[in-house]
Amino acid sequence: MASLFEQYEQAASISTGPVTSIQSLPELTTAGFINARLEEETPIFKKQRINFSPTDAITHLAVSNNQLVLAMKNKCLLRINLLQPDQPDEIELLRSLGEKNSSVRIHQMFLDLSGKHLLVSFVSTDTQGPFDNFYLWKGSRKVQQASKMKGQVISAVGWNFENTNENTTGSILLGTTKGLIFETELACQDEQHFFQKSPEQYWKQLFEICNGNSQQTTITGLEFHKLSSTFPGDNKYFIMVTTASRLYQFLGSVPSNAEYPVLQHVFNNYPEVPDRFLEIPGQLGYSKLQLFYPQPGALPETFGWMTEPGVYHGTIDTTGQAGHDSVTVDTQLIHYPEVKGNLPKSPISFVLTKFHTLVLYPDRLKALCVLNEQLVYEDVFTEMYGSMVGITKDPVKDTIWAFSEMAVYRYRITKEERYVWEVYLDKEEYELAKHYCKNDPQKLDKVLSKQADDYYSKRRFKESATLYAQTHKSFEEVSLKFLQVSDDDALKVFLKKKMEGLKTQDKAQTTMIIMWLLEIYLNQLGCLRNAERQNTDQYKSLQALFHSLLEQPRVKECVGHNCGAIYNLIASHGDEENLIHFTVLMKDYERVIQYHLQNNNFQAALDVLTKQSRSELFYQFSPVLMQSIPKKTVDAWISLGQKLNPAKLIPALVQYDNSKDPKQGREANRSSFILIQSVLKALLKFTIKQ
Repeated sequence: MASLFEQYEQAASISTGPVTSIQSLPELTTAGFINARLEEETPIFKKQRINFSPTDAITHLAVSNNQLVLAMKNKCLLRINLLQPDQPDEIELLRSLGEKNSSVRIHQMFLDLSGKHLLVSFVSTDTQGPFDNFYLWKGSRKVQQASKMKGQVISAVGWNFENTNENTTGSILLGTTKGLIFETELACQDEQHFFQKSPEQYWKQLFEICNGNSQQTTITGLEFHKLSSTFPGDNKYFIMVTTASRLYQFLGSVPSNAEYPVLQHVFNNYPEVPDRFLEIPGQLGYSKLQLFYPQPGALPETFGWMTEPGVYHGTIDTTGQAGHDSVTVDTQLIHYPEVKGNLPKSPISFVLTKFHTLVLYPDRLKALCVLNEQLVYEDVFTEMYGSMVGITKDPVKDTIWAFSEMAVYRYRITKEERYVWEVYLDKEEYELAKHYCKNDPQKLDKVLSKQADDYYSKRRFKESATLYAQTHKSFEEVSLKFLQVSDDDALKVFLKKKMEGLKTQDKAQTTMIIMWLLEIYLNQLGCLRNAERQNTDQYKSLQALFHSLLEQPRVKECVGHNCGAIYNLIASHGDEENLIHFTVLMKDYERVIQYHLQNNNFQAALDVLTKQSRSELFYQFSPVLMQSIPKKTVDAWISLGQKLNPAKLIPALVQYDNSKDPKQGREANRSSFILIQSVLKALLKFTIKQ
């Protein structure tokens, strides 16, 4: 026994592998490209046989919180702390069973969440009926007979997940082979006393479940949990009970000051067996209930119920959306894979993980994905260790243990969710698929591409354009898609998003996309002007978007290096307003002023001249302005004051034609007087300095 769990060896197994395989995407050559290859990954499920030879055939195995208990045919228990596997604790039950040792066998064995409390139920092998139940605490090597349970065969236990006391189980539920549900509390006793009390602190029957013909039926599964609540004193519980073919749910509240039995208040809402049970008929004669917990101490997330036709699976909803008397939603029956030949067809047990259910047969283990019911893994056991007996899961440490009559196996789960993204992708649940891609760029690209194709086929073009821009699909291919459906708005979305994903050094691609975007906007604006809709909100909104695009730093930098091409592009559309806006944006004031003067728009030219800060432009264009709007031109000179050099404005004064407009002469005289004053002031300052 000294080398127990010291070494592991790989058992013979057959794996079908994942139902879907990840295909490497082709090398991509557009901006933001990726060039990665998927590495070989280890199997999701990997079996290891424990290097251990039991003294007799193993009949039962229970494990929780790294505490493992084996029961053998010779009525011997082996307790093992998996953190110290070389120090097993062997406990014989022969003395406790007394004279009836040879006529009884272990019916079931139950270990609580902490791994400290063990309940063993015996049944008689002859016609004398059921025998006794025994309780064993982790800190004791002596089992205690549960005398209050005498005459009952315990077939299911609902442990108290709220309990934090190591010496007691807290209030728990027990189900029997007679369809009875009891509440009790088990506590360890002082072994120094010669006469020990029964470990049950109290014992009370709460309910009885019968078949429709009033015949008793075995309870195969029993779980209860306190629901979370934001209201103080709101102690609401749900209880799940299964038989071979039925699933029952009980919901109710328990007062804060309730006396034992506390869960009696839940069953008081159901004076008789509720009519709202779920029945899955079958001839299996047994079933198994399993809950999946996302983490220790949390409420269960999903449930599984093994029946003859398959595993009934669903989500646990504690928000009340499932109804007044239910906590199960999104349920489905996962059928077992077809069994060919003379292989065993009925499962003997199963365990539930987040995404899979592992179904155990006498000679093999099959893992089914709960999302798509596909067989993802099959493991065949060697015959030399006998038929498989059971499989169980450590609810705290998430390890899985299977055992045959002469062997114990442990299954390791590695990256169970690795193929989940593909399953959700096949089901077109794109957000979940993205979540389980775990930021893998190749997986995300595949999801986004399929989602974009899906939206495109449904004519949701703008949404598909946004997604296409995030993929590595051919730029030309995607652009052509939107050109074929003549959807310029979707094409704009694609081009903008694609531009955002480009790197700074991608100058050529950036320039091409910006020029294409400008062409689309100018064309759309031109169509609206031709339809005389330039005063509509649609036109104004489109114009604002166009201006916003031009003012983006990246776009502004690009067009600044390609001003000539942009001027020609805007001019080709005859868009005077946007031509002016662009020249102002580029601070190309000389071109703007020249444009206004060519169109005899002298006041607009003067306005631009006044707003800019280059004084040389005043000297350049003042002669022309003095001929047309002399007073306003002189007013502009005066307003600028010393920012202008009076001497350089003299050429503008000699351009006036008094015969053409007498006002020009007066304005010329006025400006001359002002210039003389300015010159005298300058001379005075010079003299003072000297």
